[in-house]
Amino acid sequence: MRIPEHVGIIPDGNRRWAQERGLSKQDGYEKGLDPGLQLYRLCGELGIKEITYYGFTQDNTKRPAIQREAFTRACIDAVELLSKENAELLVIGNTDSPMFPPELVPYTKKRCNFGRGGIKVNFLVNYGWQWDLGNILRNNLGVKANITDLIHSADVSRVDLIIRWGGRRRLSGFLPVQSIYADFYVIDDYWPDFKPDHLFTALEWYSKQDITLGG
Repeated sequence: MRIPEHVGIIPDGNRRWAQERGLSKQDGYEKGLDPGLQLYRLCGELGIKEITYYGFTQDNTKRPAIQREAFTRACIDAVELLSKENAELLVIGNTDSPMFPPELVPYTKKRCNFGRGGIKVNFLVNYGWQWDLGNILRNNLGVKANITDLIHSADVSRVDLIIRWGGRRRLSGFLPVQSIYADFYVIDDYWPDFKPDHLFTALEWYSKQDITLGG
């Protein structure tokens, strides 16, 4: 089976998962922590070199304050969990906004090694595609300009496979530059219901795709 080097994760469906169980919408976010850790460890065992988790977007911060506080807390807790693993972490998002959790600012300066290092983990927190591409719009690009050097997420490599939970067929602004040739696999189950077979099925599907990168 061909294994992608970089997998993007869109962990959707937390609020719907909570509502279907008679819980408040914000109660679903913390239920996504253990799935994230399980998936990280599985990727390590499979030899995947890089993972990008979609934490929350700048658009998500328009939700009610109680939900915003819950998903922000979940992102902070997720980083704390990863700090106990072997990982190389980089948090990417608009730190100039008051919506960015100050606890995560140190992880935006450079890639932080935890334990023995290992998989590169990118965490998108208070991320927006317009923010990411903002420098391109502000610069007068010359003929030799490399667009990938101007984006805020320049340290993130090209994504091979994006997996989205929750059944929605959209990218929701996920790393538009790096995702340009990514294959996109959708899982109907909600993210809190993650199970290893979700990942294995997505990887099996990916291994059968004709990867040409436009060639």
